[in-house]
Amino acid sequence: MKRDYRTAPIDKRVRSLLDFAWKLTREQHECREEDVQGLGAEGWSDAAIVDAVGIVGFFNYITRVADGLGVELNKEYAAQGRG
Repeated sequence: MKRDYRTAPIDKRVRSLLDFAWKLTREQHECREEDVQGLGAEGWSDAAIVDAVGIVGFFNYITRVADGLGVELNKEYAAQGRG
């Protein structure tokens, strides 16, 4: 899951949310109402979708702030992502 959620054994509902998070991160200009409706069709509530957008947006924001300031992860934390 840490390396590529698309190859992880997760259910369709969770995968739909992760696909949306990826799109919101990498292709945000392509996000449409249909994407949100698709999440609803998978059983995600409006509140859960709003929460997901807020969390994804915050992480994208804070990552860009850290990158812009040249902040680097400490070695121990960075190593956790490689396991």
